[in-house]
Amino acid sequence: MGLLLLMTFYSFFCAAGTVKVDQNGKVKTIQEALAMSGSGDTILVYGGNYSEGTILIDKPLTLIGIDRPIIDGHDRDSDIIIIASDSVTLEGFTIQNAGTSYIKDLAGIRVRRKNNFVIRNNHLINTMFGIYLEKANDGKIVDNQVIGQAIEEVSSGNGIHAWYCKNLFISGNTIVSHRDGIYFEFVESSQLVDNISRNNLRYGLHFMFSNNDEYTNNLFEKNGAGVAVMFSKNINMYQNTFANNWGSASYGLLLKEIYDARIEENIFDGNTMGIKVDGSTRVTYHNNSFENNGWAIKFVGGSYDNKINNNNFISNSFDLVLESARNNNTINGNYWSSYTGYDLDKNGIGDIPFRPVKLFSYIVSRTPESMVLLRSLFIDIIDFSERVRPMFTPENVMDHAPLMNKVVY
Repeated sequence: MGLLLLMTFYSFFCAAGTVKVDQNGKVKTIQEALAMSGSGDTILVYGGNYSEGTILIDKPLTLIGIDRPIIDGHDRDSDIIIIASDSVTLEGFTIQNAGTSYIKDLAGIRVRRKNNFVIRNNHLINTMFGIYLEKANDGKIVDNQVIGQAIEEVSSGNGIHAWYCKNLFISGNTIVSHRDGIYFEFVESSQLVDNISRNNLRYGLHFMFSNNDEYTNNLFEKNGAGVAVMFSKNINMYQNTFANNWGSASYGLLLKEIYDARIEENIFDGNTMGIKVDGSTRVTYHNNSFENNGWAIKFVGGSYDNKINNNNFISNSFDLVLESARNNNTINGNYWSSYTGYDLDKNGIGDIPFRPVKLFSYIVSRTPESMVLLRSLFIDIIDFSERVRPMFTPENVMDHAPLMNKVVY
């Protein structure tokens, strides 16, 4: 019995081994190391340039780069690394030069139908798709830099692309110059935390049909069309920054057919449109700041039962636009820099309600060329007249408790 226990402990501690890859050593290639490694082993790859075609990882192990070795795809018509096993960790590499294809989605790293993977602290440079996940679950993508060279949408891919995945944790990544920075489609119960997505051709974040996801403290900046969240429910977006997304069809955030979501403590600064809301219901907008946008929030289509409270609206051309005459959204207790009312009882709440919808916003929506009249005396007169006696704007759209001071959160 004692001998059996001794053999069990021995096999347990000796099961996992370490293989070193060094171009000046005994094992010179990653492919060779993978062939001689067993499940649970660790492969240490030392600095150098490794050009080995597609590297297939088909057993559970850890692959760690020392002094950031380069794995170069040389623009071949294939993926650079394919993870084809559960329980794989890939860390510390520069992965560069995946090919460009108009018929295949070529990636720097592809994970296909596998679980419990970690992709950490890698630099992906000039890969059509940076990290491509297909039906991959319970994975962590952490502290990677994904730098593309996208020039046009048709010949470029996404930085981090996830399709039919669950329980992803994506944190601390920087994604630059792709078609979409981060793309989710049919992704459930996942988190995006502390990522930077900027200078992408289309969206900093683009996701559809993805429920029960949470996005916290991310920066989406200078993307072609901002961020798009579509056809999803139970979405939480906290403490994100949407900044400097300018263009004729650009916005900080698009919400299209979203249900039961919370948008809280976010900053929308310097966008053509802070949030465009299209057919979205039961969304709470709380403790957000909208500053220096063309439109702060624009509602189109049927968007009902939304709550807009305790937000800051500062120096926007238009604070709020509703294209539907019907309104049952709640607007209450916000700070509006354009509010000119008074607070005689000094309770911090304006004594007269504020109507945030300007007549001129309707004129601009129907005749964009009229924007040249913005800030003219004529426009100030018609907006004032409409506030005094509403005839064209929804009479029931008002903040009954406008705040006299900015919301601090």
